[in-house]
Amino acid sequence: MEEFKDKVVVVTGGANGIGKCIAEEFRKEGALVEVIDKDEGDHYVGDLSDKMTLEVFAEHVIEKYGHIDYLVNNALPHGK
Repeated sequence: MEEFKDKVVVVTGGANGIGKCIAEEFRKEGALVEVIDKDEGDHYVGDLSDKMTLEVFAEHVIEKYGHIDYLVNNALPHGK
């Protein structure tokens, strides 16, 4: 299936657990996946409760791809 081939997908909280699985599945389907998470790793690291962090991350994705096709909002509330 190539339904997601070359689609730009953002996964919040995508470094571990369900979010990581979601990101991996989109990648298997050919999507271009950008992850933001508070945990260190090979992705954009930032606090999703901080407005400036979200703005900078969004600018990063838009600069890289020009748009976002899908947003998977998987991050837990701050402090959880």
